[in-house]
Amino acid sequence: MFSIEAVNDEERRDVVHARLRRSNSQLSAKLRGMRGTLDEEDPLQVYATDADGALAGGLIGHTQWGWLHLDLFWVDSRHRGAGLGSRLLACAEGLARNERGCIGSRVETWDFQAPGFYEKAGYRTVCVTEDYPPGITNYLLVKSLRSTAG
Repeated sequence: MFSIEAVNDEERRDVVHARLRRSNSQLSAKLRGMRGTLDEEDPLQVYATDADGALAGGLIGHTQWGWLHLDLFWVDSRHRGAGLGSRLLACAEGLARNERGCIGSRVETWDFQAPGFYEKAGYRTVCVTEDYPPGITNYLLVKSLRSTAG
């Protein structure tokens, strides 16, 4: 017989995480080979300031599994449309590719935010989830960061 309970328990969460990680490593030689290297989250943050030193934009993400994960990305409305967002994104992608060996980048955005911006930057939509949250459409976009030279 089992007892089922819905509780927030950090200790048990950590046990489940460790056991799933161990199980995944046993099942996948590729994951086993990445343990202790590419599987760890490594923060990546890029900021822009204006001539007065005020924050004009910022991109907060991390690299993991050989991918850049874009978590938060904001450009002050006064600076939108001037290429600042593209410059921040290009900087983050360059760091991820050239310094961390990332092969791809991924981002989630909502329909009222920036799916078109990412598409113009070379991202392609791989998943669309309607009503996430209700009344809003969520997009998952990816981009290859592999070098096309050679």
